[in-house]
Amino acid sequence: MKRVVLIGLLAASLSGCSTISSTWNQWFGDDKNKPAALETLTGASTVRVVWSTRGDSIGFPLSVATPGDRFVVASTDGVVRALAAADGRVLWQGSVGAKLSAGVGSDGRFAAVVNRDNELVVLDAGRVAWKKALPTPVVAAPLVAGERVFALTLDRQVLAFDALDGRKIWEMKRPGDPLTLAKAGVLLAHKDTLIVGQGARLAGVDPLKGQLRWEASVATPRGTNEVERLADLVGPAVRQGDLVCARAFQSSVGCVNVERGSAVWNRVVGGVNGIGADDSVVVAGDASDRLSAWKLANGDLAWSADQFQRRKLAEPVVLNKQVLVGDFEGYVHAIDRDTGKTRARVATDGSAVIAVTLLRDTALVATKSGGLFAVKAE
Repeated sequence: MKRVVLIGLLAASLSGCSTISSTWNQWFGDDKNKPAALETLTGASTVRVVWSTRGDSIGFPLSVATPGDRFVVASTDGVVRALAAADGRVLWQGSVGAKLSAGVGSDGRFAAVVNRDNELVVLDAGRVAWKKALPTPVVAAPLVAGERVFALTLDRQVLAFDALDGRKIWEMKRPGDPLTLAKAGVLLAHKDTLIVGQGARLAGVDPLKGQLRWEASVATPRGTNEVERLADLVGPAVRQGDLVCARAFQSSVGCVNVERGSAVWNRVVGGVNGIGADDSVVVAGDASDRLSAWKLANGDLAWSADQFQRRKLAEPVVLNKQVLVGDFEGYVHAIDRDTGKTRARVATDGSAVIAVTLLRDTALVATKSGGLFAVKAE
């Protein structure tokens, strides 16, 4: 019962809104400082919107299906769509018939979401194929890989289902922390290993049997009580080669070699959102929206940038040597990857940017009001 109550308190205070920093301020001290004013930019823009479309409001991280050059997106109302990355054409569309509590995972054919009745719902090319009740609430998008669907629950159970018929294959229950964060965690695949966030640790799991292969810490929780020691890993994490890098809530950013199952580096930095990376740097914002970049190989600081403080930034992505990050007014800012200087910005629909995701040379920007904007960086 203690676990349920604590999870519920965090769900009310730290999740379920587009601007987690605003909620944090409401509970732990109102920040009366105004957002940083936008810089005056000159010269040709290095980013442009190539297509856009609209749906219902979106409150979840997006999912990119790597086969077939498509984005798979889900709206809060339960509509799931596959959009061609080149021009935004709807390739297929379906509805789960209920509002969602977690975003979408897809392999291009199958798409998986979780509705507010805590059912895992899987669509096959837009048609509902099956539903399964889950044992505890889910806020992280499911993962679809190898004709299996993986779900990560709030109490960090991992469940695996057959994508074709919904048969449960295995579940992994880990000794839990007394408090977990009601925010999307880390769940991704690397070669033949399932990578799962378990508290402040990354765990490598056998996807066929659900057996633990290794664990590596991204942060060392500190504090005098359970709230202060809360350091759950926050999605999205990023993968570059054999490294997976992630943020530990209000604690640190770090990278783990998932071939060896060992930590490579971590840096103490506050913040609540996921991170971005390419083969050169890892980029993250802190609690005041100061951006920092660390060298991927060793964690040395490359630069810090404070021109977006208190602009309620979404998680950054790195595309064509530019860092793209959205803010609460719907702007997408392009920052030089090597210097941290602002190069350009583009407007969307005026509502908060809640997620940016990459598919090759295109970034898809999702706004709170349901706008989807495909952006190219040049």
